[in-house]
Amino acid sequence: MAGELDSVVVAELVECYAAGETIEGLVARYPFSYRKIRTALLDAGVTLRPPKIPLPPTPPGLADAYRDGRTIRQLAATYGMSYNQTRNILLAEGVELRSRGNFSTRRVAGMK
Repeated sequence: MAGELDSVVVAELVECYAAGETIEGLVARYPFSYRKIRTALLDAGVTLRPPKIPLPPTPPGLADAYRDGRTIRQLAATYGMSYNQTRNILLAEGVELRSRGNFSTRRVAGMK
């Protein structure tokens, strides 16, 4: 079928991807589209890694404010970020998140 990649090229793509290369990186190195490389990897039985979502730098004091009792929603509003972005930054910083609706946590945060 026209447009199929040579098995040697597919093997190279699989090897590079398994070594940690991203599909975007492969597109920059090979003369094929993102879709063509992605399809070749999937057809070769590769399980694709989830996309990495770039996070902004952690604002100073964010993790400490959470540990001191502020909620993720409060921090998101304070730092001008979405709830999910704030949560993901806290997780990336290794912060152990509290369970939702924890009464003792709400008291610490000044909420009743």
